[in-house]
Amino acid sequence: MTSKSHWKLLALALVLVVVMVWYSISREDRYIEFFYFPVSEKKEPCFQGEAERQASKIFGNHSREQPIFLQLKDYFWVKTPSAYELPFGTKGSEDLLLRVLAITSYSIPESIQSLECRRCVVVGNGHRLKNSSLGGVINKYDVVIRLNNAPVAGYEGDVGSKTTIRLFYPESAHFDPKIENNPDTLLVLVAFKAMDFHWIETILSDKKRVRKGFWKQPPLIWDVNPKQIRILNPFFMEIAADKLLSLPIQQPRKIKQPTTGLLAITLALHLCDLVHIAGFGYPDAYNKKQTIHYYEQITLKSMAGSGHNVSQEAVAIKRMLEMGAVKNLTYF
Repeated sequence: MTSKSHWKLLALALVLVVVMVWYSISREDRYIEFFYFPVSEKKEPCFQGEAERQASKIFGNHSREQPIFLQLKDYFWVKTPSAYELPFGTKGSEDLLLRVLAITSYSIPESIQSLECRRCVVVGNGHRLKNSSLGGVINKYDVVIRLNNAPVAGYEGDVGSKTTIRLFYPESAHFDPKIENNPDTLLVLVAFKAMDFHWIETILSDKKRVRKGFWKQPPLIWDVNPKQIRILNPFFMEIAADKLLSLPIQQPRKIKQPTTGLLAITLALHLCDLVHIAGFGYPDAYNKKQTIHYYEQITLKSMAGSGHNVSQEAVAIKRMLEMGAVKNLTYF
């Protein structure tokens, strides 16, 4: 082989390697674009009512009249009728719900209510937060919303230490509220089924625990102050499913529903004036080895059969980013 031919083969091999690397990177997040804005030490200006205006573009006839948390008076005195069953309404679960609302609270803390402009960040559980060094930035927001059992202890440098609101459901309650939360953190139950109300009632009232009716055994002992528990209004699950994912609300037995993360963004657009997100996005479906969370070694395979359509949710979040309804601290 001549020297010239040898160099041609080497050049061809190099081109092939470059193409393969580019293809791999481009497929890394098949449904995900790099929507990102540089993190600044200065606070971004907050304009009162801005998130509400943006939300109206997404959800249509949007109003903040809907209460964020369910209240006893709406069920005990008024008997507010619900058109849908859980997770999109409370139809058929009212008796259980009444007992839970009698021992929990519904108020939004004065420290949040009194803010002229509420700056919020929804912290996802995604692997993108690992080694992000965003902890200090996250702690500066007025409201920090976290999801499920995502840990804070040991990850403060990347995810911060402040938690204003934590959304959870029984199967995701495997965390120590005293370690992973602040003393004033609101623990907000997202109810998917009637047994979720039954579980929280037995925990708070120290009744006989329930062990069946869950896809994963929830905690049997959970040291939490009932006054910090709130019940999320299923209205937010309904509009996230309907307006963001175009899911039918009246579904067959095996229903599809939004993830807790998408639900949290929907809630933030209702509660806040400025909404940022961090740690959202999944790896490409073909990437079997990439972990999906910043704190554990599980892959996208674990999402199979979860009732979530993550690619559809990625499209919904991308749309909100393009509209400027939310901004991203990590890439998406």
